[in-house]
Amino acid sequence: MRKLASILLLTLIAGPALAQDHVQRYREEIEKSPADTANEQRAQRAYQRALSGVPDQKQTDPWGITRSDGQGAPKGNAAKASAPKPAKPTSAAVK
Repeated sequence: MRKLASILLLTLIAGPALAQDHVQRYREEIEKSPADTANEQRAQRAYQRALSGVPDQKQTDPWGITRSDGQGAPKGNAAKASAPKPAKPTSAAVK
């Protein structure tokens, strides 16, 4: 009885899979209708128009101040103000 039930269950599961006409394989080209190609071209043009509306952004370096090689160091008065001041000795033995 169990064998009969398992065979019936497998048949019910495998039935829809075997009923498919064609399953696309890896890297297999699908023939497209002229309407599909027109829709793809229209979508590509809309994508390019949307990209052209985005303004150019300048490069930012949020960690530039912390680098010691001077690439992102602030320029002008900010560089002088942010430079560390030498510490004065406070012990009596140094005096």
